[in-house]
Amino acid sequence: MIISDEGLKLIKGFEGFHTRQPDGSCVAYLCPAGVPTIGHGLTEGVRLGMRMTAEEAEAALRKEIAKHEATVSRLVTVEINQNEFDALTSLSYNIGAAAFEKSSVLKRLNGGNRAGAAEAFSMWNKAGKKVLPGLVSRRAREASLFLKPIGASE
Repeated sequence: MIISDEGLKLIKGFEGFHTRQPDGSCVAYLCPAGVPTIGHGLTEGVRLGMRMTAEEAEAALRKEIAKHEATVSRLVTVEINQNEFDALTSLSYNIGAAAFEKSSVLKRLNGGNRAGAAEAFSMWNKAGKKVLPGLVSRRAREASLFLKPIGASE
């Protein structure tokens, strides 16, 4: 399974494209958790001062999403639909594959408790031990997508 346009839109909407420069490129910055970040929330190998074109950021986003699609596909042991997959991929993208693997979201889902899995998204609302309003919003949106029946409109 691969992420849908809706799932991609969710990730890009919350990650943004920060520190856009006049030429359309972006530069690395420290996210609220104090991690060097660039483009659409990319952190791996990022150093402050790095610059990336919009095209490079889009390509890096797609490459990173593919890693999290694979993580979700490998770790989820129950049948899931596209909306569930998209929400889980967004969560993994944001918290990292290692944290996703240990998450209550995954444990509850694989245990057959979809409602409990949806509730567990809200546990991932902190950065640096501080609740961040943006993460509260993102987790609510991911949980809503996770529970959304296929074919339902927003």
